[in-house]
Amino acid sequence: MSEERPTSDAAQEETADEVRVEEAHATDADAWATACEEDLAAEKARRRAQHGPPPGSAAEELLKLVDAVADKLSGLQSPLFGAVASGTAQQLVNQVVQQAKAAVEPVLERNPDVFDHLAAAGSELLAAYRSAVENQERRWTARGTGSRDDESGPGEHIDLD
Repeated sequence: MSEERPTSDAAQEETADEVRVEEAHATDADAWATACEEDLAAEKARRRAQHGPPPGSAAEELLKLVDAVADKLSGLQSPLFGAVASGTAQQLVNQVVQQAKAAVEPVLERNPDVFDHLAAAGSELLAAYRSAVENQERRWTARGTGSRDDESGPGEHIDLD
């Protein structure tokens, strides 16, 4: 049978000190997290004031583009059409713009994440293209730096003298 010994006062004090230290660390961690959040919020506010509001999602930006193009096209007066044909042309432009909006808006409302994914895929394709072009440019410029005798290739140098 084992007997439990009562804990000494020193052991109880050590345990109490450990609890206080853990509470202090938790409070410090919370204070650090709070300070970081405040700094981040202040930085975001400063950037918003300096650069304006951040861009929205790709779907929102596409809607803004469609609206801007529609406004521009509806305000455009073409000198190619006469005064009589101008009204008809304007109606045709307005009809095309309305049809485009009617086709785009439901897709954007149902699948707003699709355009974010398409924008990310476009960025990746652009990065791949840029990498391929840079590598090819590097090969082209390296080919032109040496003398003709140093080039190794399938051709043979022939003197015509």
